[in-house]
Amino acid sequence: MKKILYVIIGALAFQLALSSFAQAQATRLNVGYSAASADQLPAWVAKETGIFAKNGLDVQLIFFTGGTTAILALVSGDVPITQVSGPGLVNSVFAGSDAVFVAAGMVSLNYVLMGKPGIKSGEQLKGGTVAISRFGSATDTIARFALRKIGLNPGKDVTLVQVGSGPERLSAALTGRVSASVINPPSSFVAEKRGLAVIADVAQMGLVFQHTGAATTRKYIKEHPDTVRRYVRSHVEAVHRMWTDKESTIKALSRYMGSGLDRETLERSYENVMTEAMYPKKQYPSLEGLKTVLDDIVERDPRAKAAKPEQFVDASFIRELDQSGFIDGLYKKK
Repeated sequence: MKKILYVIIGALAFQLALSSFAQAQATRLNVGYSAASADQLPAWVAKETGIFAKNGLDVQLIFFTGGTTAILALVSGDVPITQVSGPGLVNSVFAGSDAVFVAAGMVSLNYVLMGKPGIKSGEQLKGGTVAISRFGSATDTIARFALRKIGLNPGKDVTLVQVGSGPERLSAALTGRVSASVINPPSSFVAEKRGLAVIADVAQMGLVFQHTGAATTRKYIKEHPDTVRRYVRSHVEAVHRMWTDKESTIKALSRYMGSGLDRETLERSYENVMTEAMYPKKQYPSLEGLKTVLDDIVERDPRAKAAKPEQFVDASFIRELDQSGFIDGLYKKK
């Protein structure tokens, strides 16, 4: 009996030792994200469901207000990997960085332009202000695109103002501090319940766009290829989890998007993004979406005219997972 007990104790001790060794070997990694919305889901889900840990990554998620701030943190080395949208990354490269997308994240838009109480048309916005997160961010590009679509000239007919996160832009519209705000779920769903009107729905305007993806620098890829490889694998597994595990995904949404959101709003936020057009299963960064970004930036930076979408992407890690059959295998599992 004692011998059996010693064997059991020995086995438990061995398992604990293996666990401790695995934890000691995990690579600590600070990862940035830049919004309290469903376009940040891959990192949230990978963290909350243990996918990062399974792939040997001890990830600390760090919130930055707006994509411009997030990309600055990446370029400065404060975070080696971040989730950021196309405009922020492209602008940083033109400013001298070597940032690249390594996974797509979201490749379409779910933003709307919503007016403050009493404003229901584009004509009423003339002479007013529109809230974005930061200049050079995705919301900046989206606001300009939406305003032009409804016949307004950004900077002439309407002034863009930097306000901050989605909840902050929602608050600015609700309180009348701005004439309108560029927001997306869940803020747009909350605004709808509060009676604000949609002036322009960008998702219905046919804009192909490289939105929030996983980015790092070419220098970090060269120095830490295995860490990037494990991160991209975690990202792909997280997208699969989003597609196949609604409850875990909604739980992550609830945790990171703040308290006070009811189940209906969380479910609508989930269903709003879980389409192949938003979160493709094969997470290649969108070259067509980056062309859209470049076409917008060229109005302010002529260098964008000669730039190619491919120079802002390193798809080698996604391609490796795809060609090995790993991605297809995930979705074949019962």
